[in-house]
Amino acid sequence: MPTSGKTIQIFLPDGNPRGVKVADITSRIIQATLIPRSMLASVSKEYIEGVSLYLLLSDRSETGKPKVYIGETEDGQVRLRQHSKTKDFWQSAIVITSKTQHFTKAHVRFLEWYCWETATAAGRYTVVNTNTPSKPHIQPPAAADLMDNFETIRILTSTLGAPAFDEIKKPKEADILCCKGKKAHAKGEYSEDGLVVFKGSTCNLKETKTAGSWVIGMRQKLIDEETLIPTGDVLEFSSDYIFSSPSAAAATVLARRANGWKEWKYPNGDTLDKRIRQED
Repeated sequence: MPTSGKTIQIFLPDGNPRGVKVADITSRIIQATLIPRSMLASVSKEYIEGVSLYLLLSDRSETGKPKVYIGETEDGQVRLRQHSKTKDFWQSAIVITSKTQHFTKAHVRFLEWYCWETATAAGRYTVVNTNTPSKPHIQPPAAADLMDNFETIRILTSTLGAPAFDEIKKPKEADILCCKGKKAHAKGEYSEDGLVVFKGSTCNLKETKTAGSWVIGMRQKLIDEETLIPTGDVLEFSSDYIFSSPSAAAATVLARRANGWKEWKYPNGDTLDKRIRQED
């Protein structure tokens, strides 16, 4: 079944396109407000007060996954100000509220649990909650409504630039890319997010002498966060990982400087460059 279209309204309270954004699907009760950390003190409380779910987000890094902290609170404004004093990693927050003040404490605890489960499974972000949220008891009719609310939350957070809940779907065989060299053998996909290297792909273990500090640092960051795991005489991806550029992905796999547009190839032998950048 084809995906149905959505009408999303984004309001800029101060007219600044890089400032606070308030997003909603016009036919739904859920509202998502994106707040740059630098603007937390000035955001109007009407967008973030009351019972709410929230995400604290780090910027995407070339050398590691972005981070997300998922929480719930009875007052979004108070809670974000507390986190601004105690947590350093985040640059922006998204606060999820009900336009009809429908949410109860039990509702947002359920959403916190489900969002944590979904974000962890998706693997796009490193979820940095120190405690695993527990699933509260919710009556089946309420749970069904909250799952419908979650789908709206997923769409709105992705629209606001934080696709933490979006599954990385595998492409058809003809669209799977391969990068090989020495003992490295990686598979992936070029998508709207960048170059996705699939779980189980392998990288050369040692960098070449001319790899440079950028390649070495990028690979070490992935090792430190256990995205790359030493396995015998290779490094193996423990999960799908999104690189912002094909060359960063190829350099990680081959352990040297690399032109990813030439190194990543389709099953028929076409390079990524030929398929994407040289199309008539």
